[in-house]
Amino acid sequence: MGRNTRKRRTPLATKAIAASAALALGGGGLIWANFYASAHEENSANQTKSAGAQIATIQCPDVGQKLTDVPDGARQGVDKELANLDKQITEAYTRLASTRQAQAGDAGFVNNAILGPLKSKRVAAIDRIGINIRRVGGNAPGNLEQLAECKGMGAEQPETNDGNGGGQNNGDQNQGGQDQGGDQNQGGGQDQGGGQGGGQAGDNGNGAAGPVAADFVNINDVQPNSRNLPNGLAANGDSGSTGSFTAECGVNENNLFNSDNLIVAPGVDNGAHHTHDYVGNQDNDAFSSDEDLANAATSCQNQGDKSTYYWPVLRLQDGTQEFDAGDLGGGAEGNVGKILKASQADMKFVGNKASDVVAMPKFLRIITGDAKAFTNGLANANTSFSCTGFEDRQVTDKYVICPEGSQVVRTSNFQSCWDGQNIDSANHRDHVAFVQQDGSCANGFKAIPQLQVRLVYDVPAPTIENGQVKSPYAVDGFPEQLHKPITDHNDFINVMDENLMNKVVQCINSGQDCK
Repeated sequence: MGRNTRKRRTPLATKAIAASAALALGGGGLIWANFYASAHEENSANQTKSAGAQIATIQCPDVGQKLTDVPDGARQGVDKELANLDKQITEAYTRLASTRQAQAGDAGFVNNAILGPLKSKRVAAIDRIGINIRRVGGNAPGNLEQLAECKGMGAEQPETNDGNGGGQNNGDQNQGGQDQGGDQNQGGGQDQGGGQGGGQAGDNGNGAAGPVAADFVNINDVQPNSRNLPNGLAANGDSGSTGSFTAECGVNENNLFNSDNLIVAPGVDNGAHHTHDYVGNQDNDAFSSDEDLANAATSCQNQGDKSTYYWPVLRLQDGTQEFDAGDLGGGAEGNVGKILKASQADMKFVGNKASDVVAMPKFLRIITGDAKAFTNGLANANTSFSCTGFEDRQVTDKYVICPEGSQVVRTSNFQSCWDGQNIDSANHRDHVAFVQQDGSCANGFKAIPQLQVRLVYDVPAPTIENGQVKSPYAVDGFPEQLHKPITDHNDFINVMDENLMNKVVQCINSGQDCK
């Protein structure tokens, strides 16, 4: 599978990171060493694993989410420093994953050799963020330096408290009849100590950085109407503005992929650290300006829609060497296997059950879900997995195993309340909001068309044997997020021309279903 020619640049620093990562190669894949601690790995015979060996990943405060008031003149510099913080975490996680043997022999190794140096780097980057803000007359939050310290984190999924997966939780769930309880070895029953390397048997080619058996649930074990997250409610209903507009933009037939993120990390190569699928606008990478987007081609049938719709690719971890197998954002950061292109990509704009909607401003940016939800927690998490024929069953913290003849479905319902002024905000969240339970918008926000994205995939059903998942699928993600399903997310930049946006609003407010 190829990718389009891009204007992205590869800085020398990025090449240096790739060279550094190559030192950790094992069997052609980065050593994402398996690390899941299990209860039976401790006993009373003084064979307790070191604290370092029980650390699955690195959890750092999300500085970007704390920056709610960054002057426009400081945004570029701040965004680059935030991307630098992401890169620092990725590098630290790489070191964590490739030094398991050293950790097992030294209880202080993780703190002294990984977390301590990481904190020093973060202090410097956070200080530069403050300098950027103050340089243009802004006021940097006074407690930013408190966000520099990171800690080790286990492999458990955030608790959703909803009974997803048939009322079971991560501690006692049965997956395909296998015991996934508290004494399960989360890496599929293998020794989780040091020395497990990428490309070894049972690790699906990524050094067992995930997903694992406990990340999957049979769709028949998911209770109907069990989706638990407060975000992502469908804004429309049988009252208010009841129409819809469907954007027909294909399924990325042009093979447009990159690991940039124009919204969060403009001007930064590999700012996402994972590969995105794109439909709609054909000129979306880290270096695209609004003018570039407006002048680009589009895959949408309605040529007035040059919006960009993008999401992390879904991969089957089957050993396939994709075009990005050796690249940052791809195999060099643990995103391995065959990229699965959606068989359907449905982009639908719907109304608001409490009122009419108003037009979205051109170049409005919306991110839904959180690519870092595993370490950040669930405050911004929002996407669901399901199966065709079972879409009343939505699960947010598991990948689904569908029966024969059924396909995997990813669903994202976007924020549909807008502050009426801004096309973006410093943390890329505050200018939009989700509807309240009754469909209304709070705090004087205006109702805008809600984008609902439904992606359907032909995915061979994974199997679980003896606590191991065979041929799993997973969304691409930041390496330290362990390919957890809760990190799925979706992105949108509105580049509809004025006439088309007016048509969208008119269709929705008049109760018509348009294309």
